[in-house]
Amino acid sequence: MTYCIGMRLNRGLVFMSDTRTNAGVDNISTFRKMFTFETKGERCITIMTAGNLATTQAVISMLEERSKAPNERAPSILEAPSMFQIARLVGDTLREVIARNSDAGQRADAAFNASIILGGQIAGSPPRLFLIYPEGNFIEANDDTPFFQIGETKYGRPILVRAYDPDISWAAAVKLLLVSFDSTIKANLSVGLPLDLQIYNKDSLQISLQRRIDAHDPYYTMISDGWGIALKQAFYSLPDIEL
Repeated sequence: MTYCIGMRLNRGLVFMSDTRTNAGVDNISTFRKMFTFETKGERCITIMTAGNLATTQAVISMLEERSKAPNERAPSILEAPSMFQIARLVGDTLREVIARNSDAGQRADAAFNASIILGGQIAGSPPRLFLIYPEGNFIEANDDTPFFQIGETKYGRPILVRAYDPDISWAAAVKLLLVSFDSTIKANLSVGLPLDLQIYNKDSLQISLQRRIDAHDPYYTMISDGWGIALKQAFYSLPDIEL
């Protein structure tokens, strides 16, 4: 399992993903799940993946290969004219990979499933954020649904729903995502450090900040410890029921 968040803010986009993959408690590995396709000054695109590792790696490899070998009939991720067209391209590629690896009908399809968060901006258009399903279809973030999660989503969702604000600063957004990830890591062994963080400033058309956060990161430790203390203090400050 994994955990990834893509969030749309008025100032741009912020992404965070873990790096843990596991095929049982005694077979845990670290793989990057965040990938960037960038032509500075023209477009900046981020992809995060969750699901079957072979499927997600194949999708990324195909997107990378096709971006290096242009095809007039099928524009690459670095050539497509809009984020909507890129979402279609990524969805088609995901569906193609799943279909190629599935040979026993619907039951086999499930074993190769994957989900993708896609976000970015092309010059002349606003930043956009999409959630792409294994079937290749997708939805776009809006004011009512400003962030997407894939993977192990349930533990880290409550804080996002309660604390999200489209006008928060980058520092506050990173803090919010770290609390969400810390809650998930504490509750589920299939999600783990290190974490990959990426910030995209609206209209910059290049990555603004990219950082890996490991278990020894002092800020992550401070957030993890501080959140635990704050939760206990908030709990005990609530009034007791009359019995």
